[in-house]
Amino acid sequence: MSYHRLTLSHTLLQEQRRLGRSGTFTSLMNDIITACKMVSNEVSRGALAGNLGVAGSENVQGEEQKKLDVLANDIFLHMNALGGKYAAMASEELEDVHTVHGSADGRYLLLFDPLDGSSNIDVNVSVGSIFSILRLPEGAKPGSAETFLQSGVQQVAAGYALYGPSTMMVLTTGSGVNGYTLDRSVGMFFLTHPNMQVPADTQEFSINASRQRFWEPPIKRYIDECLSGKEGPRGKNFNMRWIASMVAEVHRILVRGGVFLYPMDTENAKTGGKLRLMYEANPMSFIIEQAGGLATTGRQRIMEIAPSGLHQRVPVILGSKNEVERLIAYHQE
Repeated sequence: MSYHRLTLSHTLLQEQRRLGRSGTFTSLMNDIITACKMVSNEVSRGALAGNLGVAGSENVQGEEQKKLDVLANDIFLHMNALGGKYAAMASEELEDVHTVHGSADGRYLLLFDPLDGSSNIDVNVSVGSIFSILRLPEGAKPGSAETFLQSGVQQVAAGYALYGPSTMMVLTTGSGVNGYTLDRSVGMFFLTHPNMQVPADTQEFSINASRQRFWEPPIKRYIDECLSGKEGPRGKNFNMRWIASMVAEVHRILVRGGVFLYPMDTENAKTGGKLRLMYEANPMSFIIEQAGGLATTGRQRIMEIAPSGLHQRVPVILGSKNEVERLIAYHQE
């Protein structure tokens, strides 16, 4: 290991000094870092710690919770309350806002999906945690859900932790995207992927093909053209990938390009889409756009959506700029 590498904590401190800030944001980010390291440890222990299998309960989405879903949610709530920097938190696993008691000075709001891709837990495939940080508006009530209903462009920071062969954290504060890898021997995240950029062109797409019968015409057209290969209108071959973990899908796109689609279809239209705006779509859109990509519903920029509820669902299309622009054009037609 190079001893000249920067840690995540050091890069946050450097940014704090550069901007002349108080250190509040650095402190709350360190709480998130600790929470992600703890979740990473529990994920890696798996069956050895009895962490696999279902918890025997459902979350607010009506989805069966895994044991690790519950554990990761508890870790995030506990560790991010300790510093007193958050006024309140909201989780994909909880119906209502979690107010942080004793945090009279809390000026931020935290939204998180404690364990994205949890259907992969029992088969030992990559999962992750997603988080989004907002400011507490002046005079707002921290315990009110309406306080959290801010559009994605108002995010202060967003990121995710990927629990794969190595644990990584990817973060944006609105000035580009950096990736950090956890060195377990010293318990620190080191900067390993500075200034991550999504290639504008790609020959890879990611979609749940089992839903083909529900797709709208613009999506059918796009996928048909990709599958036609060199002989088709695109004149090149495409590969399809599907991991069923948004964190893993987005990370692959950040590293080598691609487009991820979980679009509106005739089956999920009644709920507005599949993925959650506040816990998944907004933070991932912020990251992708900061890395030079685009994120849309097909009809609207995701980060400009005015939220109507904590658990609102939306269609998601994001990734390499030129492919997403093509998909937007197909929807406009």
